[in-house]
Amino acid sequence: MATSTSAGAQSLDGKVVLITGGTGSFGTAMVRHLLKHGNPGTIRVFSRDELKQFHMSQALKDDRLRFFLGDVRDRDRIRRACEGVDLIIHAAALKQVQACEYNPFEAIQTNIIGSVNVVDAAIDCGVPKVLALSTDKAVSPVNLYGATKLCAEKVFIHGNSYAGRRGTRLACCRYGNVVGSRGSVIPLFLRQRAQNELTITDERMTRFWLTLEAAVQFVTRALDYMAGGEIFVPRLPSMRIVDLARIIAPEARLKHIGIRPGEKIHETLLMPEEIRHTIRVDDFFIILPEWFSRKVKRRYKGTRLPEDFSYSSDVNDAWLTEAEMREIIAEFSSSPARKRLKKATIRRVPRRAPL
Repeated sequence: MATSTSAGAQSLDGKVVLITGGTGSFGTAMVRHLLKHGNPGTIRVFSRDELKQFHMSQALKDDRLRFFLGDVRDRDRIRRACEGVDLIIHAAALKQVQACEYNPFEAIQTNIIGSVNVVDAAIDCGVPKVLALSTDKAVSPVNLYGATKLCAEKVFIHGNSYAGRRGTRLACCRYGNVVGSRGSVIPLFLRQRAQNELTITDERMTRFWLTLEAAVQFVTRALDYMAGGEIFVPRLPSMRIVDLARIIAPEARLKHIGIRPGEKIHETLLMPEEIRHTIRVDDFFIILPEWFSRKVKRRYKGTRLPEDFSYSSDVNDAWLTEAEMREIIAEFSSSPARKRLKKATIRRVPRRAPL
């Protein structure tokens, strides 16, 4: 997806923006991006962690920031946070696969009920735009986390019907693993490197690759496109986890621990059933809701996908090269403060595994 810093941000001039999960990895990056490249009137940072909010306020020292302590499970609190808001970016979620497997009720309360609360509050408060973040694990889910995110997608997409003529438009962004986000594999491998032993679940495992900066740019671009009801999916490069491990610690021993509960060997970003109403626009895909009228669909100048199209991390046409991986790893590991990552250049190659 194009990464113009003006994309999405300029349309927020003077607007009031609410970011749920605003002190998480993505939320923090989005706040910094909007403060630097946009001119929002106010950014409301909504999260449960008072310490992270304090650290953010001290680090950014910007009068446009407002901090709301709260939980998306709390209908009254999220409704109060939505009053007078022009845009909501819903990033709050429980996202660790294993944690969700062992704490299913908590995952459902946050990821599903929390999403319902955000949609209800947005509609009741007349918020014009609401964009929710989703994940490749929502596609044909085999774990509870993915199932909750699939349900959250449905809540947001069909929330447009619930909104009726009130003017609230809701859409989703669905993407893969984010480099450097909390709990991701690179910090784990960097910690394990000191012991000269890295844990690998399965050598065949592949994942889609997205830097934090690219995720922010993707979301801001989607804000410009959304009419309500779409799911936006970026074109991403793939990588094998074992190749990443060998780049980070080439001399280290690889300890095979087996696939953990709820894990897949490969991830998919488009369901086969979604292909027939998905279009490609530039370097991303838009899954259009089947209930869109022909007039609305003509608004998108995209290309329809062939019926046999597949978008899985193991049969991708884009793979990160070793040099590109090293650049991203070096950028991440050199900064204790996790400074913003550079977006890797994607190299298009035939459909085969890398390295």
